[in-house]
Amino acid sequence: MKIAVDFDGTIVSDSYPKIGKTRLFAFDVLLRLQAEGHQLLLWTVRDGIQLEEAVAFCKKNGLVFYAVNKNFPEEESLTTASRKLNADIFIDDKNIGGILPWGEVYQQLGNEKTSLLKQKKSWWF
Repeated sequence: MKIAVDFDGTIVSDSYPKIGKTRLFAFDVLLRLQAEGHQLLLWTVRDGIQLEEAVAFCKKNGLVFYAVNKNFPEEESLTTASRKLNADIFIDDKNIGGILPWGEVYQQLGNEKTSLLKQKKSWWF
């Protein structure tokens, strides 16, 4: 599945334009989802140097996204602004109720009985 993930407030605490502290288990869960075969898309309002810094920060922590602010790496975009992506799941701190702890995100995604990944529905976290 394609999973779009916000950066500020989701992977790291919101300190925009600086990079905040890594949220507990964020990289653990994202790397595990990636290892399970899911395509991760970085979906952020960052652009220019701030976007490059976020991508480099993730790479330093072992996470390379399938695409950044695009649906696929080769996609041509007329704008550098963030836009809605064609993803099955969106993980964003601006969700109603805010972002869940990363452990809970993974549990809801991977629970055998109620797995959102197996239901193939679109969800926001």
